[in-house]
Amino acid sequence: MNYLMSKIKKKLCFVIMGFGKKKDPDTNRTIDLDETYKKIIRPAVQSCNYDCVRADEILDSGIIDKSMYALLYRAELVIADISTYNPNAIYELGTRHVLKPFSTIIIKEDESKIPFDINHSRTLSYKHLGNEITDSEAKKCVRQLKELITTITENPLIDSPIYSFIPKIKQPVLLDEDLNEIIGELRNNENTIYSLTEKAKEYMNEKRFSEAAETWKKLSEKTSNEFYYIQQEALCTYKSKLPNEIQALTNALQIIGRIFEQTDTETLGITGAINKNLWKYTNEIGFLNTAIENYKKGWNLYKDYYTGENYAHCLELKSILETDNDNKIHAKVEAKNTRLEIIEIVLKSLEETEPEEFKWKYATLSNCYLSVGNIEKAAEFENNFLLQNPTAWEIETFEKSKQDIANKK
Repeated sequence: MNYLMSKIKKKLCFVIMGFGKKKDPDTNRTIDLDETYKKIIRPAVQSCNYDCVRADEILDSGIIDKSMYALLYRAELVIADISTYNPNAIYELGTRHVLKPFSTIIIKEDESKIPFDINHSRTLSYKHLGNEITDSEAKKCVRQLKELITTITENPLIDSPIYSFIPKIKQPVLLDEDLNEIIGELRNNENTIYSLTEKAKEYMNEKRFSEAAETWKKLSEKTSNEFYYIQQEALCTYKSKLPNEIQALTNALQIIGRIFEQTDTETLGITGAINKNLWKYTNEIGFLNTAIENYKKGWNLYKDYYTGENYAHCLELKSILETDNDNKIHAKVEAKNTRLEIIEIVLKSLEETEPEEFKWKYATLSNCYLSVGNIEKAAEFENNFLLQNPTAWEIETFEKSKQDIANKK
């Protein structure tokens, strides 16, 4: 069935936003935009009796093409999430403002800094914790977004600065038959970015890492410069252990190497993990030193507890190998001090009104307490971690870290 014709019975809301995890350039926070779409945008839009469509649900390419422009023109409503200052989203928002004088809503993550004025009558801010949005925040924002959509539907006032400042400008007009020709047939749903992303996550939850890596590879080939897909392909490649552990790690190192400026914590963490595991299989000290460098950078730049914990662990491993007594002592002291600082940072974060990522924070606290010899606290936070219903591979990762700490004692 033709895509446009299939939408005749319902009004169409086209969503402008990035997808997957994106780094905010100002705060270095990684925002999972898929969470925003699933928990806030889509439920609000659908409850207002609109069909909700995001670009990755209809296209097999991240590049703006003719059908993208047609949908920006055709949609009765457009919602633009400009969080993380996504250049594609900004460009598409500008295109929408040229094509339509009204019915465009701008939303953004609360901490995102946008380098231009967005004091807009139809702007909504939401609080994202990074990898998740709390249920209370989602409910509040769904309600607010529904109110905005209802207002726009019932009273479509001009919201485009183009049509506000140049009131006599003429709006472009496309006939339905021209739109049909441009948009064409709906692409196979199994080949969209959205469906492939969901499939890759499902494979990971099932520990089918080889299939997950292949799916992330397809996604990275479809969308250039999407670091998230490269990161996940590298992660799943080394976890697949195929055709063998060393080859899988070597392949993963080549994949993550496609990200030339490795300054975000996700890339630094995965690169560190690959090198740490290569050292374990080869005993080549260069791999351990490289792992320490990557973890140290993530810890010193951002006080990221994941890279900090691994930095401390690698220092502990290095101290065992050191023949110079001063270097041995320095590595041990640096590792212990890092662990203690991590405990302080994570415990403080748990006091926040809506703390994020309980699961990995509990796992980190358990490992750090175990390493500094507080067995009772380690057991308490291990139990808290397990109460968060981690997946099988997440439990396996935690147990491996726990065993590594026990082995170095």
